[in-house]
Amino acid sequence: MDKHLLDILVDPVTKGPLIYDKKQQELISRASRLAYPIRDGIPVMLPEEARELTSEEVEALG
Repeated sequence: MDKHLLDILVDPVTKGPLIYDKKQQELISRASRLAYPIRDGIPVMLPEEARELTSEEVEALG
C-alpha cells in the first residue's frame, strides 16, 4: 500500500483515520468498526463491501 495514498484516505463513514493491515489486505477503521478490502492493490472504500470487525479485533487494535 502506497504510504501517500494511506495518508489521504479516510473512512467514508466517520471521516476518521484508517489502519493498514498488510496480512489481511484491509484498511481498518476503529471508529466505524469496519474493515475495507484491498483488491488487486485498490482499496474498496464502500461501506457495503466492508466487513464488520468483531469485538476481539477492535480490542487487538489497541
